[in-house]
Amino acid sequence: MSEKLNVAICGAGAWGTAMALHLDRQGHRVSLRARRESQARSIRETRVNADYLPGHALPESIAVETLDETPLEETHIVFMGAPSYALRSWLDRIAAISSNGQRLFVSLAKGLELDTGKTPCEIIAERFPDDRVGCLSGPTFAGEVASGKPAAMTLACNETHPVVEQTQAALSGPSMRIYLGEDLKGVELGGCLKNVYAIAAGCCQGLELGDNAQAALLTRALAEMVRVGQGLGANAETFYGLSGFGDLVATCHGDWSRNRSFGEAIAKGKNASSVIASQKTAVEGYRTARSFHETLAAKGVEAPILDQVYEILYQDKSPIAALNDLMSRDLKSE
Repeated sequence: MSEKLNVAICGAGAWGTAMALHLDRQGHRVSLRARRESQARSIRETRVNADYLPGHALPESIAVETLDETPLEETHIVFMGAPSYALRSWLDRIAAISSNGQRLFVSLAKGLELDTGKTPCEIIAERFPDDRVGCLSGPTFAGEVASGKPAAMTLACNETHPVVEQTQAALSGPSMRIYLGEDLKGVELGGCLKNVYAIAAGCCQGLELGDNAQAALLTRALAEMVRVGQGLGANAETFYGLSGFGDLVATCHGDWSRNRSFGEAIAKGKNASSVIASQKTAVEGYRTARSFHETLAAKGVEAPILDQVYEILYQDKSPIAALNDLMSRDLKSE
């Protein structure tokens, strides 16, 4: 058993709640922070996060509160479980009640910020320059982590420090194996990109294109992921690991994948913006597709699959037309 740590998880969605359950099983002191007092009160009273992770009871040892109730001064690790588009508002609230510069912030988000194209860790480091920042990413379904099923992930940080290995030990146990990664940028980008490609995989599923098409898409998506990652300053090798290929496979094939289900709904004729408006949970690939499209266009990085997903989501292009454009591109060597 690793040293018992004080851990706060900001964002009581499915993934934040699952992480709270996992860390509690690891023996740490866990505080799950909800954005709204009404949500915190409901979870405290029922011990179930009915809105985001039903069917998983939270033990009394997990404190459920808001940021306003208890400060983060004695917290060793702060996991940011909010979606990327809500991250800045969470950080502003934390800054208003806390000044500690010795923590480790660990991002669980998998999306780029609109307009700036910044990754979650870049946003956190900008807001808290005196704190350490890391990212935890890999093929994980919240329900399976909450149930204690085996999983593996990669933890990457912006600097080498004993707290990083301490966090690796704190997270690792019978149902979770954590590997350390040195390429923070690549680990983050892999988690963001796979959500966009999962939308494409969902379109293939919704169009009933078959296993051949799915396999081809997955293979070319990985090649594109590596090219995009390198164009944005990451290491190619990172994308063949858990936070790249591993997460890509899981998100493109898992029935639990919100991004894949979103793509499937679009292929069956639903409007992208209306589907997003009806969702209670975040579909990170929707906003991230636009952010990547703008960023890559400015840098001159070629990403044909990602561009087609962008046109489907934001220019009302039909998935069939997008498929035809991909299949009719100039032939070349692999």
